[in-house]
Amino acid sequence: MSPTRTGEPRDPHDDGRPRMRAVVGSDRIEEEIFGRAFDGKVVRRIWDFVGPYRNRVWIAVAAVIIFTLSQLSIPLLIRFAIDHGMAADAAPGTLTLIVGLFALAIVINYIASLVQERVTGRMAEHVLFDIRRKMFGHLQRVSLSFMDKTEVGRLMSRLQGDVNSMQEFLETSIMSVGDILLLVGIVVVMLWLDWQLAAMVLMALPILFGVRVLWLSKARAAFMAAHEANSVTNGALAEAIHGVRAVQAMDRAALNAKLYGELVDTNYASHLRASRLAQIMIPIVDSLTGIAMAVVVVAGGLMVVSGRIEVGVMVAFLFYIQRFFDPIRSLTMQYSVMQRAMASGHRLTEVLDVEVSVEDAPDAVALTKDDDGSVEFRNVTFGYNPKHPVLKDVSFKVNSGETVALVGPTGSGKSSSMSLIHRFYDVQDGAVMVGGKDVRDVTQHSLGRHIAMVLQEPYLFTGTVMDNIRYSSHWATDEDVIEATKAVGAHDFVAALPHGYDTMLEERGSNLSLGQRQLLSFARALVADAKILVLDEATANIDSYTEMLIQKALQTLLEGRTGLVIAHRLATIRNADRIVVLQQGSLIEEGNHDALMAKNGLYSKLYSLNYASFDDLPDDLSDADRAMAT
Repeated sequence: MSPTRTGEPRDPHDDGRPRMRAVVGSDRIEEEIFGRAFDGKVVRRIWDFVGPYRNRVWIAVAAVIIFTLSQLSIPLLIRFAIDHGMAADAAPGTLTLIVGLFALAIVINYIASLVQERVTGRMAEHVLFDIRRKMFGHLQRVSLSFMDKTEVGRLMSRLQGDVNSMQEFLETSIMSVGDILLLVGIVVVMLWLDWQLAAMVLMALPILFGVRVLWLSKARAAFMAAHEANSVTNGALAEAIHGVRAVQAMDRAALNAKLYGELVDTNYASHLRASRLAQIMIPIVDSLTGIAMAVVVVAGGLMVVSGRIEVGVMVAFLFYIQRFFDPIRSLTMQYSVMQRAMASGHRLTEVLDVEVSVEDAPDAVALTKDDDGSVEFRNVTFGYNPKHPVLKDVSFKVNSGETVALVGPTGSGKSSSMSLIHRFYDVQDGAVMVGGKDVRDVTQHSLGRHIAMVLQEPYLFTGTVMDNIRYSSHWATDEDVIEATKAVGAHDFVAALPHGYDTMLEERGSNLSLGQRQLLSFARALVADAKILVLDEATANIDSYTEMLIQKALQTLLEGRTGLVIAHRLATIRNADRIVVLQQGSLIEEGNHDALMAKNGLYSKLYSLNYASFDDLPDDLSDADRAMAT
């Protein structure tokens, strides 16, 4: 939850639970795209993923070294051919030998380059998918308390963009070994050929490094500005697309187009500046290369005329100068890649290091078919933020096979109670018992098999109807699925779909009505054949006819099972065996409908006054009634 601004009063009803703010124009939290040039902790964590492929790394490094040595040998062979192979006193076969060595160097160069590219590329791909699999598996296990306060977009960005940055870093870091070796090798060979001529060439290096230092600070600022402008533009685009109904309803299209155009112009200008700065180093390096070659031609020519050096030496110098600035240019770009990778690696390790707070105890036991479907809350206190409990010393028991309804106004703790039964969160005090065992003492896998949940907004996945119904029961046969679908009254509409049970559902089942999606979620729960069924507002937001179908399906679902039904509307829970009334996190009433009516408490008063929902709690309720409600 975002901290309040200085002086801003805190919501007195704030229970500490993380909430998402959806305010158009609110400040965006930008993630750094550049980190430190080298972060040992990040590199060690990434090396853990590279470790299984270290043999491939050494093969790639060896290939890079061989490739670099072949590159260094070619100018020396040319120099030897000019000075000795073509001389009048050259031994017979010398030129043929040099040509053969030259051909061998080219073949070695080609093979080493091919091995380097293939091995490095495959190794980086393996590491990329290993990181993604590790992150995906970890995110499936992290506690919901983390997911509650984390934007899905950020997690997707880390799974995609940040992992790709690490792949780029792995590929270029092996290449940088070759660049450094080539740069050092060229300097050593030039000094060996003629140190004075080499010193004249190397005088360009201080100029190049000075330019690079000035360029790097400006380029980094420009790249970050372009990244931020791109993020804002994409955010505005996504917001406009998701809210297109509201945009058209409020006739906002023209103004939005104008505002988006201004963002695009800003984005264009920032990217243009970044592009110019990115390209400015190329002509500078080319100019320095030309100057160095001119120095070699003039100074080297004079040395050749005076007999200090041979023609082949000068030619070799020209070849080396052509290659000398390439690794410098490459290392400059790899420096930015490394900075991006360090920032991305830091974000990736943050996700991988998220603590899984809800885990099986070392001595956890599995719930079996012999365990009953009873549920008990023993003096449970719980809050998403422990300082702001949403359940306060709540105790009640649901016997196996009994149907109990939990009712109360929004924020009273009904859904939180159901989350505790499935152990999505752990209580701060007290205990939640399922089948007579503390949920903290049983395995989460067996607890999931023991409990089936049907939520207010059924979540269907992209896939066939058949696969969605047996999503939690992948072992179920087609006949089991069809039988369950018939039992909940969904078979007729499924059979009428274009491909029946093989019909592909779109994202979240958007090609079905809400009532149809809910019936499929009931079929999913029935196929799971769990002993405990949790229904969280399963009949909310649907028409009366569909509600009638769902009520019939509920009778089938609850037969022989323990049922916990969350409801706002009083009419939907009248036939429950017992009704538990929650108010502001406390249990204030408990009993069946007739017993609660006889108590003449809050439930009776609201029901007698024909209030459809506990959310209709009237403002003019008497002080005595309010005291009883709280």
